[in-house]
Amino acid sequence: MRNKYDTHYVRADEINRDWVIVDVASLNLGRAASKIAALLRGKNKVLFQPSVDVGDNVIVINASKINVSGNKLKNKIYFWYTGFPGGIKEKNFEKMLADDPDRVMRLAIKRMLPKGRIGRAMLTKLHIYAGPTHKNEAQKPKQINL
Repeated sequence: MRNKYDTHYVRADEINRDWVIVDVASLNLGRAASKIAALLRGKNKVLFQPSVDVGDNVIVINASKINVSGNKLKNKIYFWYTGFPGGIKEKNFEKMLADDPDRVMRLAIKRMLPKGRIGRAMLTKLHIYAGPTHKNEAQKPKQINL
């Protein structure tokens, strides 16, 4: 007989992954990214456990129409290292948004997920598109307003 205080551990057959679509046009980058990260982790589900990936598959559309507050459009700078000596590269937010808008959204969400193998697994369920069209119609995603 189970004790009512026993911890229930989620099994793989109990996980139900839905497909959701999020339109981020005219939303703030950080607020949208934090809510999308919570969907990817599964924090909106009853079966949530930090050590188990129970999150949904998330489709983000209109990533090129995201907003930021203040002077971040000009002053926010992204840095990365190429692996070669003197290989630190930088690009400001405005240029990065013009060149690769899905990368801006992916980096914001990635930095809000757990570090390690579980965070990388959660990031594989994220699909970002710069425009209003996407190629995941076969999954019949549900529209969610953030």
